[in-house]
Amino acid sequence: MPATDINEQGQQFSFAYVRAVASVAGCSVTRPEVDDDSVDLSFSRKGGNGPVTSPRLEAQAKHWRRGPFGTEGASYPLKVKNYDELRDPNMMVPRILIVVLVPKTPEAWLTCNDEDLVLRHTAVWTSLEGMPESPNDYTVSVPLDPSQRFTPQALTMLLDQIGSGGA
Repeated sequence: MPATDINEQGQQFSFAYVRAVASVAGCSVTRPEVDDDSVDLSFSRKGGNGPVTSPRLEAQAKHWRRGPFGTEGASYPLKVKNYDELRDPNMMVPRILIVVLVPKTPEAWLTCNDEDLVLRHTAVWTSLEGMPESPNDYTVSVPLDPSQRFTPQALTMLLDQIGSGGA
């Protein structure tokens, strides 16, 4: 029996997945000591050639125990508190939601052998900036686009956009 709650395991796995992506992208990752503003992780990259140097991006990372996406995507049930804090268009540092989809049992999340280290299933990102207020009390269904994978290339593209003055 695992010593840790499965939700805590999922959170730690999602952080490890996101950190692996950031490592390949050549970005630094920090974690705020207190998460009271829907920010789990902050990405930064030194330098840059655009009008904004050393761009930063903040993220809320969630894990979701379900099967892989089909072509149609899915909608993640996000707490209204997190939704409201991620949709605020007045944040100085842009924010995204990253959802790491994992198999239902932790034993299937990771495999490794002499040649491969495989993390299952995938992660997608979305920006909620400027989304409308929700009349819901507890959760908001956030549509996830399966083509918007959180990859090293996607993270680099997001930081390039921020560095060029767009977000």
